[in-house]
Amino acid sequence: MRGDYSIGVDFGTTNTVVAIARPGGAVRAVTFRDDRETADIYRSVLLFEKGVSAAGLDLEAHAGLAALRAYLASTVETRFIQSFKSHIASPIFEETRVFGRRLKFEDLLAIFFRRALADADGALDPSEAPVVSGRPVAFVGAAPDEELAAQRYGEAYRRVGVTAPAYVYEPVGAAFYYAQRLKADALVLVADFGGGTSDFSLIRFTRQGDTVTATPLGHAGVAVAGDSFDYRIINAVVSPHLGKGTLFRSMSKLLPVPQYYFASLARWHQLAMLKTPEHIRELEAIERTSLSPDKIGHFLEVIRNDWGFDIYRAVSDAKAMLSTAPRAAFGLRLGDLVIEREIGRADFEAWIADDIARIAGTVDALLDAEGIAVEAIDSVFLTGGSSLIPAVRRVFAERFGTHRLADGENFQSVAFGLALIGLEPDLTPWLAKSAR
Repeated sequence: MRGDYSIGVDFGTTNTVVAIARPGGAVRAVTFRDDRETADIYRSVLLFEKGVSAAGLDLEAHAGLAALRAYLASTVETRFIQSFKSHIASPIFEETRVFGRRLKFEDLLAIFFRRALADADGALDPSEAPVVSGRPVAFVGAAPDEELAAQRYGEAYRRVGVTAPAYVYEPVGAAFYYAQRLKADALVLVADFGGGTSDFSLIRFTRQGDTVTATPLGHAGVAVAGDSFDYRIINAVVSPHLGKGTLFRSMSKLLPVPQYYFASLARWHQLAMLKTPEHIRELEAIERTSLSPDKIGHFLEVIRNDWGFDIYRAVSDAKAMLSTAPRAAFGLRLGDLVIEREIGRADFEAWIADDIARIAGTVDALLDAEGIAVEAIDSVFLTGGSSLIPAVRRVFAERFGTHRLADGENFQSVAFGLALIGLEPDLTPWLAKSAR
């Protein structure tokens, strides 16, 4: 699988990074362009505009920064979809309808890949180089189907000209990148925090001169990550303004508004799927008999106007601020609805306490399963946006000490490592189990 260069693809729940590695050269991230700027992080979002496009199509698709700009500026009806990676292993998700057109998951992913290739301005030709694709250790969902996920990945890649991608666990990609800086043998725990999952790998690295060899010892993952933390903020701060906890009349009874709606509101990949005639009709019926009709009305406006991204920006800004400050101002304006509140870090950490406990439990279970003592770990490499959250870092600082924690290239390390792995003469040691 050798070539003049290799391509690493880290398709993430929130962001996507593509890297190129050449023998003897420095690995680099591919830059993507829209009408105004370039960036080496490509947002994992899709926007569909209804209407005739310049190409004569009745549906115009955008991805990355172009999707965000089109969402903010479009004068026609749109459908905004984010965090759709979370559906990849879900047998329940068969299709979604966009302005009457049925789209399966592989359709969405293939459209996303095509837009990314176009926005890379010719810098990528997946037919000329080996492609190493990241995948999570544990997929999102109550009963994720790994075989289904592999089929969907494979079909989407096939449609853009990639016939035989290699699949590597995302934390293994990060580990390989981190190993380039090691000066001696080391047992490394890699923790990769994405939008949908937190994945962990134990890898023993051996350095002989300029050559690094590795023995993967074990992997573990949990469907708790950035989106889960967003969920907690939305559930506590936003949902009560949109009808959570309110009642409506059904026949002669008072019933709570179904929790399903608020669970979907607070999970980005489910929110876009609420925009169906069936859900709209049910919420309109609830609004007519609600004891808090204004709140249900605001909820309907959020769905009709695709305001999920506006909520995401407010939540993301507050979460980022709480990583560096003890308090954050939360501000959100959605039509007539205005939410302004101060969030304390202590409040946020109380909301995510169960999530942090699941992360800690997964790390402990991995060490126990492999029979490795905490003292045997030489270094812990943290990567991904949520690795900056103080409560997350404490999980590792309390177990391993801050002197053993390392990080760097929080958003690019996985893609960099995947691209470097693609230059190896034998990829077998690095492949995810299902790909061997």
